Amino acid sequence: MGSLSGGVAARRPRFLCLHGFRTSGEIMRKQVVGKWPAEVTARLDLVFPDAPFPAEGKSDVEGIFGPPYYEWFQCNKGYTEYRNLDICFDYVEELMIREGPFDGLMGFSRGSVLSAALVGLQQQGLALTRVPKIKFLVIISGARFRGLQAVAEKPYANKINIPSLHFLGDTDFLKNDGEKLIESFVDPFIIRHPKGHTVPRLIDGKSLEVMSCFLDKMEREISGHSSTEPDVRTR
Repeated sequence: MGSLSGGVAARRPRFLCLHGFRTSGEIMRKQVVGKWPAEVTARLDLVFPDAPFPAEGKSDVEGIFGPPYYEWFQCNKGYTEYRNLDICFDYVEELMIREGPFDGLMGFSRGSVLSAALVGLQQQGLALTRVPKIKFLVIISGARFRGLQAVAEKPYANKINIPSLHFLGDTDFLKNDGEKLIESFVDPFIIRHPKGHTVPRLIDGKSLEVMSCFLDKMEREISGHSSTEPDVRTR
């Protein structure tokens, strides 16, 4: 198992972290920094913004996390028709210009749907055209856009070829969608956990091993080092 202490990178990989449906940046901070071991989060530079739109309805985290709550875009109950995606894409790009540069995107739930799609669109020159290429991606409870709108297919027209880490919960209602999303990536890292639709704790040896390998790979790329050591992944 690779050491979680790292040490090869001149700086920490900087991630813009996109929160879940009707939550907030501060809530995601608590979900990630509050759950993952300090030796993991200490190797990452994480920025947690709020989405552009106030929540248009009740939040599922009421009673667990306090308001305010936000959402990135709006969609119907079948997740096939979307509103305000253009505004959302522009908002994320402005965040990246103002607070970047960023090495990666990290998303949870709806934030992960957005993160994966933005990277796929950027690689085709269709989004995030005013910022440096995203080099890394962390997807927690992810899925692809659905439906007949152009955004539902364009991001995944080509395999997304950057180091990506995907968290899949055994009882997550988006598990099958997450598996389908993984098919859109080249050689992804995968951490499977027994929980549902949540940011999982990194407590078992296998999960920490995969996380360590992913962190090592990012640090090598940032520092310009290459390695022939095999990556540790699960499938």
